Amino acid sequence: QVQLVESGGGLVQAGGSLRLSCAASGRTFSTLHMGWFRQAPGKEREFVAAIMLFGSATYYTDSVKGRFTISRDNAKNTVYLQMNSLKPEDTAVYYCAAKAPPPSRKANEYDYWGQGTQVTVSS
Repeated sequence: QVQLVESGGGLVQAGGSLRLSCAASGRTFSTLHMGWFRQAPGKEREFVAAIMLFGSATYYTDSVKGRFTISRDNAKNTVYLQMNSLKPEDTAVYYCAAKAPPPSRKANEYDYWGQGTQVTVSS
């Protein structure tokens, strides 16, 4: 079993920044691919970013490329999502997720999920 706990969400004005963190426990962190997803009211959960086991590769959805950066610190069992130049359309609950290899952009292929953290971007 893997437990994931997100933090760092909040209210920010458009153009601002936030950094989300996700702390993992229960399994060797370096054996897990990590992803961030988000879900806005009335919408399906969507892929945001993912990072491979040792950070050798990262993946982003097109709408966040150049603005968001996913990273991980395997020594701290933590994955981060640095979000810059935030837009109102980034408003959503952000979820951290983990899975065994191979990496994926599909939510239904992730085995473990955090409880989510709210990000609200005001215009």
